Amino acid sequence: MKKKLLLFAGVGLALLLVGLLVAGVFIDKAVKKGVETFGPPITGTTISLDGVGISVITGSGSIRGLIIGNPQGFKHPSAIELGQASLSVSPGSLLSDKIVVKSVSVEAPQITFEGGLSGNNLSKLLANIEAATGSGKTSAQTQAATSGSSKKIQINDFRLSNARVNVTLTDLGGKTLSLTLPEIHLTDLGAGTDGLTPADLSKRLVTVLLAKTTEAVAGELKNLGKLGADLGKGLGKNAVEEAGKATKGITDLFKKK
Repeated sequence: MKKKLLLFAGVGLALLLVGLLVAGVFIDKAVKKGVETFGPPITGTTISLDGVGISVITGSGSIRGLIIGNPQGFKHPSAIELGQASLSVSPGSLLSDKIVVKSVSVEAPQITFEGGLSGNNLSKLLANIEAATGSGKTSAQTQAATSGSSKKIQINDFRLSNARVNVTLTDLGGKTLSLTLPEIHLTDLGAGTDGLTPADLSKRLVTVLLAKTTEAVAGELKNLGKLGADLGKGLGKNAVEEAGKATKGITDLFKKK
């Protein structure tokens, strides 16, 4: 009898583990499908994702190959490329109305800044997200992506490090630059009972990313402006003026968070 009980217990444990593994596969596929289906109506761009891996037992996971395309009218195919990001999720929240993400760590993403300080691909991306969270969009996908009844998200700790920004400036006749952003560290995103919709979370993250990127580009333009004799045709002066305007607007961007 004891052996039978042990056998039943062993079988039950095995079935439980199989069930958790199957649930993990479905969660991974659901996250990938959700990102690629409901992301584009929010950003107004293409979005692709290589894969997601989340353990329903430990809550640890990773996101691989997330690429957010550039808005229409810009030459580079992508605006943001995340090679890989690690995350830790509260396992009990995976099937609830609000997913609680303990931490997200994004290392060395590639960001494209195309255009000028007064208008660029990242500001257009943010404008698309803001439009999607307003009342102007009525498509079924957009409503599902921005609806208050959809899944909500809370991120306790978000960290983005060593981001490389590839800059193509129309202000300087197509001059290209490569910059590294300072670390971006955010806490308590969506903390509280409600959480954030994917659209609202995207808006907050892109707002901060745009502000930090614009700040870095403006600083570089100021440095270039000091070398105006090498730039010629008044570009140095224009660069300084545009950099000053952009730097002044950084505070306003952060107020939108």
